Amino acid sequence: MGLQTIVDLIGSAVIFGWLFLITITASSANREDFQVSQGELLCQQNLVELTKLLEYDFRKIGYCKEPDRLPNPTLAVLLADSSRIKFLTDLDLDGTGPDGFVDSLYYYLGPPGVAGAGNNPRVRILYRVVNNQPAAGSSLGITNFRLTYYTRFNDTLVTPVAQADLQKIFSIQISMSVENMIASAVVETAPQNTQYQSAFWQQRRLSSRNYQNR
Repeated sequence: MGLQTIVDLIGSAVIFGWLFLITITASSANREDFQVSQGELLCQQNLVELTKLLEYDFRKIGYCKEPDRLPNPTLAVLLADSSRIKFLTDLDLDGTGPDGFVDSLYYYLGPPGVAGAGNNPRVRILYRVVNNQPAAGSSLGITNFRLTYYTRFNDTLVTPVAQADLQKIFSIQISMSVENMIASAVVETAPQNTQYQSAFWQQRRLSSRNYQNR
């Protein structure tokens, strides 16, 4: 085998290796881009489902199909804090619509790191407690849930809202963040470099129509 042949073989091997490395790198980048896009889509979907439920429930604060059973909506909020709220309303418990009886609904945010599946340590569970039933909730990637309360004159109420001031609540601002339950990438295997897709939503000045009519 001549020297030129050996040089040609070495050159071919180098070029093949270079092309193979480019292919592997591109494939890895494509996979990572796909994971990121899927994670972002999942975050958005989870956020939409959570906001639908929260807006539906919060807009019915003080509502009852039989108004005489809950005549004063200003007394509907029983507890108001930065990450928990309890109020009276008329829930659709069996899927046939409100039954005219007053129910209590309690939302509160659990501690981080106990949300089950996934490796995101910031994820929490937002619990929804109906009447005296056991607490039930799903995280859907929630990492932050914050409530801010305002009077009719847009003054901010200090949380936890004092019992004597609960009747002053006229509107509520809901701020919520969700993250992917599973990391999309880990840089240098360090936990602080773990990357999670995230989404943020804020509903400003959400007010029950029952407050508008008081």
